[in-house]
Amino acid sequence: MANKNIREITIKVEGKEWQDAIEKAFQKANKDAKIDGFRKGHAPKDLFIKKYGETNLWLDAADLVLENSYKKMIEENKDIEIVAQPEMSLKSISAEYVEFNFKLTTKPEVKLGKYKNLGVKKEDTKVTKKEVEQALEDMRKKYAENVTKEGTVEKDDTAVINFEGFKDGVAFDGGKGENYSLVIGSNTFIPGFEEQLIGMKKGEEKDIELSFPEDYHVEELKGQPVVFKVKVNEIKTTVLPELDKDFFEDLGMEGIDTKEALLKQLEENIKAHKEHHAEDHFIDELLDKAIKNMTVEIPEAMVNEEIDRMLRQYEENLKMQGITLEQFYQFTNSDESLLKDQMKEEATKRVSSRLLLEEITKEEKIEITEEEAKKEAEDLASKYQMETEEFIKLFGGIEMVKYDLAMRKAIEVLKNNN
Repeated sequence: MANKNIREITIKVEGKEWQDAIEKAFQKANKDAKIDGFRKGHAPKDLFIKKYGETNLWLDAADLVLENSYKKMIEENKDIEIVAQPEMSLKSISAEYVEFNFKLTTKPEVKLGKYKNLGVKKEDTKVTKKEVEQALEDMRKKYAENVTKEGTVEKDDTAVINFEGFKDGVAFDGGKGENYSLVIGSNTFIPGFEEQLIGMKKGEEKDIELSFPEDYHVEELKGQPVVFKVKVNEIKTTVLPELDKDFFEDLGMEGIDTKEALLKQLEENIKAHKEHHAEDHFIDELLDKAIKNMTVEIPEAMVNEEIDRMLRQYEENLKMQGITLEQFYQFTNSDESLLKDQMKEEATKRVSSRLLLEEITKEEKIEITEEEAKKEAEDLASKYQMETEEFIKLFGGIEMVKYDLAMRKAIEVLKNNN
């Protein structure tokens, strides 16, 4: 990562502004100060300083002037394109002044390489008869019923069992279950267990002898021979529904009341999915090739900021599943540092893609008018059943709509010239 895109700016606050800030800090701190002979808030400043010192007052005053100093720094450097949140540090402080140091990450220079005629081909989206038939079977399985059967346990049956595991004749923790529904062939249990259930009848009992895998997660059971005492309480088999009137009514798909109509709809669904996937892959390939031809030194701060965005989004996705980030770390035996390391490659690619597309918009002179942006916002707001102004606000403002539309037009340039 490069450092040449780092610019450091010093903002100094002195004179009346600084003295007013110190006085304001004193008045606030003095409200809770305990000084013998004085009520809270009434101690003279010199006695307050004698007891508590000046340094804390200066630091509190620095907090008070920081926001305006930040605004001043931004205003004085508005011609600089800042691409990451500025870093702030306290450079020096005294009774006369305070100095803040702002480290700015500026946009790196991008030199476009070849981005047209890259020779990327879009994937074929042909749908085969076998794929449609498989989709039909998958749909039937969703509506399948488990019914009790006579006879013996077979592959794909569900065996409802009682079991208890013993090592050297002693039951071990976690090795017991009652009326457990086990799908034969699901590989839910350790290797060899499910296979030995095949052929058993309802009410039959059996000792299953096997060994735990060498990489089993419980240390004392790794590679150890054990015996499971098993009883089959019930055997269930899966019955697929017939393609009859009841099935089509259960589907509730408008206009689908025959096998032929359903097969046609499934074919269309598969094709749409394939086309969406092919389009995404096509764009990714174009971006990857164009990025390899581009010359740029990406500042580390840009990648770190993208990682933080990805982390926040990941946390939101986990919340939708009812899991906190802390729980995720526990489940996966990881931490924030490890997760960020895993995100770094993708974050770098996202930043690279963004810089590439921004440079293409300049090269191709792509400009989005206010009218175009508003029309785009109206269309998207309608799609998501929102008021236009509400959508624009959630999107981050009309400028963000312009930016997003410009990026998509840059992608169209890539696609149309390949």
